[in-house]
Amino acid sequence: MSIWEYANPVKFMRVSGAMLPWVVASAVLCTAGGIAWGVLTPEDYKQGATVKIVFLHVPAAMMAINIWVMMLAASLIWLIRRHHVSALAAKAAAPVGAVMTLIALVTGAIWGQPMWGTWWEWDPRLTSFLILFLFYAGYIALWSAIEDPDSAADLTGVLCLVGSVFALLSRYAVLFWNQGLHQGASLSVAPGERMSAVYRYPLYLSMLGFFLLFLALLLIRTRTEIRRRRLAALQAREMRA
Repeated sequence: MSIWEYANPVKFMRVSGAMLPWVVASAVLCTAGGIAWGVLTPEDYKQGATVKIVFLHVPAAMMAINIWVMMLAASLIWLIRRHHVSALAAKAAAPVGAVMTLIALVTGAIWGQPMWGTWWEWDPRLTSFLILFLFYAGYIALWSAIEDPDSAADLTGVLCLVGSVFALLSRYAVLFWNQGLHQGASLSVAPGERMSAVYRYPLYLSMLGFFLLFLALLLIRTRTEIRRRRLAALQAREMRA
């Protein structure tokens, strides 16, 4: 069996329909469980109760970057192999990624204010994340502005390639530049920098929950895009008849 079989809309709809209830249930359990577990963790001796925002901020930031990477992969598949499901999946993922990026920016500001004494700093990672959010907004707007879906998929695919630079910078900015207020990776394995197990395990669960939440939303939205495309094709056929 080839993975390209799932590029067939009929097979995708059948398989995703069977998966969806399980993915939704797992997403709700893991996300709610991870955040609830995180809320019950003890306060940090340095950051106090504000450290608990990590259970929202880190998973959202992780997904904001990885969703763009998924969109890049889907766009490349469309540009190379012209599989419509991949283009529709990229389109479906973009609003979810934009919301994740916005959550990361807002929670980062809330977390940073008591730590840094300011709501915003033109830190390399913060700036690249803001630009990534603007790329998400531009990607969504470009899909809406072009009537022909194939042309829209082509142009947004190119935009996705360009925006991938900022997705990369958002992930590795603190390594490229030694300056800036943003801390290093929350899940670093370096000696003396690793997060305590008290926070690490609920964070793992929250991250899994956010991934499953994205997967559930991606399946729902992609299925909706396929139905919308079918409806447009039927309407066009009726107009020609």
